[in-house]
Amino acid sequence: MIALVQRQIPRPAEILELAKFRKPELNGRRRRLDAALTIHDLRAVAKRRTPRAVFDYTDGAAEGELSLARARQAFEDVEFHPSILRSVPEVDTTTTVFGGPSALPFGIAPTGFTRLMQTEGETAGAGAAAAAGIPFTLSTLGTTSIEGVKAANPHGRNWFQLYVMRDRETSYGLVERAAEAGFDTLFFTVDTPVAGARLRDKRNGFSIPPQLTASTVLSTLPRPWWWWDFLTTPKLEFASLTSTGGTVGELLDAAMDPSIGFDDLAVIRDMWPGRLVVKGVQTVEDCQKLAGLGVDGVVLSNHGGRQLDRAPVPFHLLPKVVREVGKDMEVAIDTGIMHGADIVASVALGARFTLVGRAYLYGLMAGGREGVDRAVAILAEQITRTMKLLQVSCLEELTPAHVTQLTRTTPLLG
Repeated sequence: MIALVQRQIPRPAEILELAKFRKPELNGRRRRLDAALTIHDLRAVAKRRTPRAVFDYTDGAAEGELSLARARQAFEDVEFHPSILRSVPEVDTTTTVFGGPSALPFGIAPTGFTRLMQTEGETAGAGAAAAAGIPFTLSTLGTTSIEGVKAANPHGRNWFQLYVMRDRETSYGLVERAAEAGFDTLFFTVDTPVAGARLRDKRNGFSIPPQLTASTVLSTLPRPWWWWDFLTTPKLEFASLTSTGGTVGELLDAAMDPSIGFDDLAVIRDMWPGRLVVKGVQTVEDCQKLAGLGVDGVVLSNHGGRQLDRAPVPFHLLPKVVREVGKDMEVAIDTGIMHGADIVASVALGARFTLVGRAYLYGLMAGGREGVDRAVAILAEQITRTMKLLQVSCLEELTPAHVTQLTRTTPLLG
């Protein structure tokens, strides 16, 4: 016998109870940012709102961009192993790194030309870091001064990323200024003896100041807000360097010195009163050598894939480096991080900390300071959710048993 469904005429009150309309958000920026649920969503907004040459500078990498693609693929190939029946109503995302606290296991990485991407630049990044309780790192090629970053993040943790340049006195002066401003950690960067071949930039004619072509004008015309910001704010220039003209490669090659060596590291170690971290290390052997040289930590990094293409994937290096030197110094990691789960996986495999560059810049281009806040919030939400699903209550409970690194590229043994 087939039972008949009882039907009735819908009552307006019941319809209204089932379908409640969301209050419209009239602020266009806030509406765009609220709709962004992932860093990839912020990237899509940033691409729509930023001229092609500027977006490509941020988004692109060296040559065939294989290093960046492999780094991101490595995180996507993570397999998690959750526990069960453990009570985790709340999780603790706080950590200590390089002698101080952080509310989350990631900080903002150093980036150059940042005010070109969106006029608030490093000030937005430092302010967002202050609000979130995480460190902010200023690049030698930053477009906000050391003192300006300190003013934007007066009570939080500021770090400085140092390039040792041909003019050593310039580099030494930056070290002294960062120390005087209360920056607590210095990143001695070792992966940029010369500029990588960033082909998108060459094809777009990307330079400081921007060089206009018919193509760049056509790309910029539908984005008048970018030009308004660019033309009505202070002149774009490097805050730490006097030379500002030329392509990225020309600027780097003019400033950087491919002859830097361990003697330069020793000089900076003697000068710098805070924690000294070497950024851009890409082999286990170099990590072992640095462990005996008074270095407080290393950042496994291939510069976001922007220097040597086909460079090692930092996330693949991480477990062995931690096994070899993890007791002697702290190990951090960057390159390819686009999701909070990438950060959780890194911590599980022994990373003390992670750094995000493009993820923060996509937020900056999508919505200035509010966009950076949104990027940080997205990653924080993803970290918390991933930890709860793994059923760990704090970062210290994450172990290599929670993660399997699946791999698509295995070395041939000869």
